[in-house]
Amino acid sequence: MTLSVVALVPMRHHSERVPGKNYRPFNGRPLFHHIVSTLLDVGRVSRVVIDTDSPTVKAQAGEHFPDVLVIDRPAELLGGDVPMTEVLRHDATAVPADWYLQTHSTNPLLKASTVEAALDRMAASLESHDSLFSVTRWQTRLYDAEGRPMNHDPSTLLRTQDLPPVFEENSNLYLFTAEQIAAGRRIGSAPILFEIDALEAVDIDEERDFLLAEMLDRLSSDATP
Repeated sequence: MTLSVVALVPMRHHSERVPGKNYRPFNGRPLFHHIVSTLLDVGRVSRVVIDTDSPTVKAQAGEHFPDVLVIDRPAELLGGDVPMTEVLRHDATAVPADWYLQTHSTNPLLKASTVEAALDRMAASLESHDSLFSVTRWQTRLYDAEGRPMNHDPSTLLRTQDLPPVFEENSNLYLFTAEQIAAGRRIGSAPILFEIDALEAVDIDEERDFLLAEMLDRLSSDATP
């Protein structure tokens, strides 16, 4: 089965930790241009949808990405305390589809080939899984806030590569159905944990993330023949 999806990219005009990050220049192009260009390179993305309250994003999308649908985020869904599931539920109502892919403008290093691989994995697993989200594998010694070991025994110092892996939800990629998001769920009851390399999966939350992602992007461009 071939899985075709509508891609949802929500982005606000204001950002608390990195002001204006969604449209801030990132190695010569506004940040959100990178992920939109990536999604447009994925043949099984039937439509790219930007949900935003930003006049800057709207104007740039209209100029540079005329095939992208921009929908206004309603006032009741503005603010950093609004759950993302409510935003996505609104978007799915505005643009009906069977399956949705969600990512963020803050994932500029995500590759089209990785998105394609995730779609392949989901399409091949529909009998056993109902959704997919991307993760980063960690094999390191972790402790909780009380200093208690979470994934290892300090009295038996296994090599870190021999520790049982734990996985971080890295916010790069989600695949879910219309029924799931209508019920307020982005992740279903039987999800696929889809691993992405930690460098590709850098997500920009803080200023240091922006600088790191720019450096990695430059290194990748320099390495391309």
